[in-house]
Amino acid sequence: MASTIRIISTSTVCAAIHKEPHLKIHLTPWDLHGLLMDTIQRGLVFHKPKPEYDPHQVTLIQKLQKSLSRTLDFFFPLAGRLATIEHGDETVSFFVDCNNAGAEFVHAVADGVSVSDIIEQTYVPDHIVSSFFPLNGKSRNNEVTSKPLLTVQVTELVDGIFIGCTINHAVIDGTYFWHFFNSWSEFSRGFDSLSKPPVLERWFLTYTDSPIRIPFFKKEQLHGTFIPQPLKQRVFHFPAESIAKLKAKANAEIGTHKISSFQLFKHSCLIFGDPLFVINN
Repeated sequence: MASTIRIISTSTVCAAIHKEPHLKIHLTPWDLHGLLMDTIQRGLVFHKPKPEYDPHQVTLIQKLQKSLSRTLDFFFPLAGRLATIEHGDETVSFFVDCNNAGAEFVHAVADGVSVSDIIEQTYVPDHIVSSFFPLNGKSRNNEVTSKPLLTVQVTELVDGIFIGCTINHAVIDGTYFWHFFNSWSEFSRGFDSLSKPPVLERWFLTYTDSPIRIPFFKKEQLHGTFIPQPLKQRVFHFPAESIAKLKAKANAEIGTHKISSFQLFKHSCLIFGDPLFVINN
């Protein structure tokens, strides 16, 4: 079954407080390596939260937009843009312009798609899930200069919500991706501050010049003609009861109570509750 995606709205979410309007973050050698890779795409699916009385009539989408804006106060590079400096010796430098141009926020509806259509499959149903990421396979990290570094799509299912994020891999790695996602979850749940603020400083080796100049390249030089066969991804669904039992067992074995679901599975993100599972697309 192929899902029919209806785009309800597309908007730009900026940091609520523009802390570093003139900051330029030059990319390290490891960051530059990320230019040759695909973007990071991760998504979580949740059961639809129960409606709560809200005298201000603030919708779930508005709450997510507001909490994302608050999160970008701390992860402000994600609200910037990847930019380049072309030098006269046929070299180019890349940097993140922290101009608070904003992240892209897409609100969509998947008609006729339920949570069970995703989590009860043996393999990730790519014909459904791929439409939950607006940049899925459409761009690489080196192609998104002047475009958002972060794109979020919140897709309403019949009985659930899918939150998919696409982030430029040259700006953030997998660990910081989940740091961002969990920080967003804290603000979404009403936290006034982050339990673990990010460290965004880049470190260069003492003998490395900054900014790093690399030979100027054309797009066709970065893409080979070999197209690998698509790999199937398996679905592993852990009910909340199973996660609770595993967490209790882990804490009992070590004699502590501090091991969280996130530490147990490396991906628990509590925006509305325990996610049903994570898509690494």
